[in-house]
Amino acid sequence: MRIRNISVEKILNSRSDFTISVTVVTENGRGTFSVPSGASTGSREAHEIKDINRSIANINGIVAPKLIGADAQNQSEIDSILQEMDGSQDKSNLGGNVLIGVSVACAKAAAKSLNLEPWQYLRGIEDMKTSRPVPYLFFNLINGGKHARSKLPFQEYHIVPQTMSVSESLEISSAVMKNVRDIVASEMSQSYANLGDEGGVTIDTGEIVDTDDVKKPLQILTHAIQNTGYSSMTRLSMDVAASTFYMNNSYQIGGMSMTASDLATIYSEMTRDFDIMAIEDPFEENDFVSFRNLKNSHSGLYVVGDDLTVTNPGMLNKALKEDSINSIIIKPNQIGTLTETLQTMKIARENNIECIVSHRSGETDDDFIADLSYAFGCFGLKAGAPNRGERIAKYNRLLHISTNA
Repeated sequence: MRIRNISVEKILNSRSDFTISVTVVTENGRGTFSVPSGASTGSREAHEIKDINRSIANINGIVAPKLIGADAQNQSEIDSILQEMDGSQDKSNLGGNVLIGVSVACAKAAAKSLNLEPWQYLRGIEDMKTSRPVPYLFFNLINGGKHARSKLPFQEYHIVPQTMSVSESLEISSAVMKNVRDIVASEMSQSYANLGDEGGVTIDTGEIVDTDDVKKPLQILTHAIQNTGYSSMTRLSMDVAASTFYMNNSYQIGGMSMTASDLATIYSEMTRDFDIMAIEDPFEENDFVSFRNLKNSHSGLYVVGDDLTVTNPGMLNKALKEDSINSIIIKPNQIGTLTETLQTMKIARENNIECIVSHRSGETDDDFIADLSYAFGCFGLKAGAPNRGERIAKYNRLLHISTNA
């Protein structure tokens, strides 16, 4: 199943920034992957070359000549060649966006050549311990931080329906989302019911003057869940993205400077007052100890690493050594190749760490992450709010797979 051609196009992502779409053609199949981009990024992520013309030149002039003729079914070899051509730890020579674009497009082309769905093909190239038949869906209904133009420092506030049915989960999220917008428009103003980068409502409480302001979204979500009658089957979650407001050795929330201990107190109050299932990146990306202390002091809480671990096997192993997390975000473009992504997932599951596959804030209409989350029975899938085409594409794909598999 030899690669006959690799081509690349410049396209727009959901933030109106340019990205690349890579197509790999084999003797009897083709696959295309459109590469997303993050706004809130960990410092150890694979380097994205934002000069799209340079990315295109790297594929046309360097990658394609080397890979044409290679066996698309040999994913590990394809990815090894990509890493060797780049030659850097952070994928900065060719670009992490170039590598993941080619890597996933090869996997899609191989799947098509074998007349398999991508999730079926993925199961054939790796085996790992599953968590659920279908993932929990983490719907980001209120956007803050770098995903919204508001003073709210915490980045994402989710609802997580407690159901095995994708259809039922989508029904719950749609109903709660509409009620959230009604609440925000009624209690604040119509203008505050606008949407952030990931399709969730943006709210602005004015100047952040105390910690009650970061709890306000949890109150709104709780009321919306109650109003729609789903209290018994819907929990809450947050992505704090604490590194984004960590400056000068302290956490800056409004005019307040806080320590890790101060933040830990806020999280304790939140878990006491609200039904919180998970907290992602509760502290800055180097504070493995505070992650561990939060996890160990809150039984049953999923403490999730993202900027801490950046889908990197080495960083995950450090988090395991430090006993910092019990869950990890999986974003293929953070590490740069599919093989490395699967390696990270496998290490996580071998150590009973839950995997939550995630989109990025600058998304495309590509739905590959839905296949990835389903293929390995992942714990969760984060794809934003249940609106905007680039978010719905992932949810609709998972709905289709779960209905027809």
